[in-house]
Amino acid sequence: MSSPVLRFAPSPNGNLHLGHALSALLTAEWARRLNGRFLLRIEDIDTARTRPEFVEAIFTDLRWLGLEWEEPVLFQSTRFETYARFADRLRARGLLYPCFCSRSDSAARAEGTDPDGAPLYPGTCRHLDQKDAERRLATGEQANWRLDTRRASERVGALAFTMAEPTPLDRPRIRYARPERWGDVVLVRKDTPTSYHLSVVVDDAEQGITHVTRGRDMEAATDIHTLLQALFALPMPNYTFHRLILDDEGRKLSKSRLSQSLSDLRASGWTPDDVRRALGLLSLSG
Repeated sequence: MSSPVLRFAPSPNGNLHLGHALSALLTAEWARRLNGRFLLRIEDIDTARTRPEFVEAIFTDLRWLGLEWEEPVLFQSTRFETYARFADRLRARGLLYPCFCSRSDSAARAEGTDPDGAPLYPGTCRHLDQKDAERRLATGEQANWRLDTRRASERVGALAFTMAEPTPLDRPRIRYARPERWGDVVLVRKDTPTSYHLSVVVDDAEQGITHVTRGRDMEAATDIHTLLQALFALPMPNYTFHRLILDDEGRKLSKSRLSQSLSDLRASGWTPDDVRRALGLLSLSG
């Protein structure tokens, strides 16, 4: 029987903060408890925001925390052709359609919001005449490619995934997935042949990830990932959703809000034990 495989998968579009430290430390610890493998994956599909200095900072921060991972590190930016092949499989089944709507158009016609609070796409381009869509693509008009979530869900039926802490004392819980609440999500973007949803599902399967550690804010997105795993007949990992680290205003830490980074804390004199103490993980030290 193969060993459990866990991964920490940051995006190099900013510096890591305490929220990332919590996820990385927990994942590494749970890999140790399970006698499993700990992988590092760099999720750099957003080439416009990725910076080499952020990649190096990730390595520096994790080593400072005392973490080690298997080499080589997987960089998603090297795998665009692989993601494109998976997208082509969905196109061939009539489950992807081109969307020519701008973000403002979609927001203006939105029918409610998705679990993240973003405007819910109303499916405008799903109803386009196929020949018209092909003509527009042939002229070079750019399009996102969206998953026809309703049709895809009908193909696979009811879905569920396992939520469990990595200890035999905790009973796994089954949660039924509700991908329909996301509407027709974008799986292939205008500027890159993939999306977070598509690339993370493909890579988790190809790297043999058996346990995924995520913040609680990612639980809803797992509905879409479960749907894609079923469509591609990929194995489904077990999922653990850990608590979020909040700022003084009760908001989760965020790169976009320039939450205090691990490098800032290190420069101010913090030690790795100070980080663990702040996160309530001092027992994981060493």
